[in-house]
Amino acid sequence: MDPSAVQKSSPPIAPPAYGQPPPKSIPPPHVVTPGKWSTGLCDCFSDVSNCCITCWCPCITFGQIAEIVDEGSTSCGASGALYTLTGSACMYSCLYRTRMRKQYMLPENPCADCLVHFCCETCALCQEYRELKNRGFDMSIGWNGNVKKQNPGITMAPNVQGGMSR
Repeated sequence: MDPSAVQKSSPPIAPPAYGQPPPKSIPPPHVVTPGKWSTGLCDCFSDVSNCCITCWCPCITFGQIAEIVDEGSTSCGASGALYTLTGSACMYSCLYRTRMRKQYMLPENPCADCLVHFCCETCALCQEYRELKNRGFDMSIGWNGNVKKQNPGITMAPNVQGGMSR
């Protein structure tokens, strides 16, 4: 066999070192058309429970979206509190819509992100929530819960403290 015809495979990924957390990973995406939103902006009633929560307490939905988009670097509670306290929630949340669009290569439609959030804040949050949910995220368990769900076989050895006794 000609050595130039053999494809080189990438080296295997080593498991995490003893006592170290597993590497971050995201849930596999469900069947979603690349470059297209999985639901429309006004499809809020396709998930009635989320629609109701978002109408009465949008900070919860925003916090869940922000935690997933930030890959766990911010918590749902902290993001939700910032959303409530900023005074211009639609401006803060439109930044996350832009980040999410760029992550998943989604089109900026029906208009600019900030305009969508300014005119239809609740609908925009519901659409973003549904998009992440349709991409395989369980929004109720946050980023770390989704990572653990993706890597169920990885367990950590107990941390042993103390020295030798005499």
